[in-house]
Amino acid sequence: MVDFMAGGVAVTYVVAGVYFFRFWRKTRDGLFLSFAFAFWLLALNQTIVTLLGAADERSGNAYLLRVLGFLLILWAIVQKNVFGGRKGT
Repeated sequence: MVDFMAGGVAVTYVVAGVYFFRFWRKTRDGLFLSFAFAFWLLALNQTIVTLLGAADERSGNAYLLRVLGFLLILWAIVQKNVFGGRKGT
């Protein structure tokens, strides 16, 4: 049951990434592209943790892709708001 739920979470991350990628294709706003890649990193992390049977996520390796995904989201938000990103949207 846990593997089933983990698969559902991974698929949801992939779908969210696809939606953000679609928004990026329409607007060419880098924020959406960064969010798409971040969600795909989260999906990859969820898949690897599930396939390797790393149910005990206290090891540092299980968090590496997740941390990179969240840092990518944070970087995109800072770039958009502080460094001027795309105006008027």
